[in-house]
Amino acid sequence: MSTLFIVATPIGNLQDLSPRAVEVLQSVDYIACEDTRTSGHLLQRFQIDKPTFSFHQHNEHRKVGHLMNILDANQDVALISDAGMPGISDPGFLAVRAAQNGNHTVSVIPGPDAATTAVVASGLPCDRYIFEGFLPHKKGRQKRLGQLSEEELTIIIYESPNRLLKLLGEVEEHFEPERLAAVARELTKKFEEVTRGTIAELKAEYEQRDSIKGEIVVVISGKGYSE
Repeated sequence: MSTLFIVATPIGNLQDLSPRAVEVLQSVDYIACEDTRTSGHLLQRFQIDKPTFSFHQHNEHRKVGHLMNILDANQDVALISDAGMPGISDPGFLAVRAAQNGNHTVSVIPGPDAATTAVVASGLPCDRYIFEGFLPHKKGRQKRLGQLSEEELTIIIYESPNRLLKLLGEVEEHFEPERLAAVARELTKKFEEVTRGTIAELKAEYEQRDSIKGEIVVVISGKGYSE
């Protein structure tokens, strides 16, 4: 049977792509990409010339059938996201499930991801943590924030730069303002920044900035934690 490779890609610094990942991408018959244009830059950098097709959150259900047709034809496929590990806040789960149900091999090629990079860089406890990914924008958001405020484990949340201030304001409301936290921005890139402090201090810090750019990970200490 053929193999579906789940390949982690760099979250910023292209040098983080492992030699094994390059070897796999050079060997497969097709590469499924979250965004073919974004992945095109990565593939060109490593001189990988393979047929690609889009596989993202808006077409994931529809494209699983196409992916399975390729696997059923005894051809290997690599699935990559724009950054990090496919399936972690990115498309991938449906593809893995379908490939396994079709008795194909699924092989994960590990690599960088923003969640673990941020929680280690935060200086907060990282032996046990909750990965929340992106919170819902509307329905259930406030209820979930209330639930998270009672958790005793470190919490990891993904957020877009234009919504960071809103999130920090909501967290300040639901959590204790003096709760320790960190905002990790542009991880592994040239302007990488990890800002640490209380929730109130972080909110004040980012309120005074003219602009906020880059991919954002917010790490919040669990209830009752103190240094």
